Amino acid sequence: MWHWLRKLFGSADAIPADVARLPATSERALSSSLKRLPPEERGWIALSEAIRLFSNEAPHYAFGEMDDEGKSRLGEFASKCRCEVQFMPTEGRVYFRRRS
Repeated sequence: MWHWLRKLFGSADAIPADVARLPATSERALSSSLKRLPPEERGWIALSEAIRLFSNEAPHYAFGEMDDEGKSRLGEFASKCRCEVQFMPTEGRVYFRRRS
């Protein structure tokens, strides 16, 4: 049954056609790609990439209630890039939306 539903609605790995996958090899690469996003456009990186770049916690605890440093680093980074951040843990992604 799940196979049929996944075919009908798509899988969690499906990437919406209008959302860009951003490079996250470094903060600099991510920053450059975010600055090139048009205002109000979204892009995403894998949650694992966000953890590697911004958190010192183990993946299970990254950006949780005890990871104030990781959340702060990510928030400051997004602010510098004029973006809002949205976590989508079930998708394993972090979305950024460029503010106008």
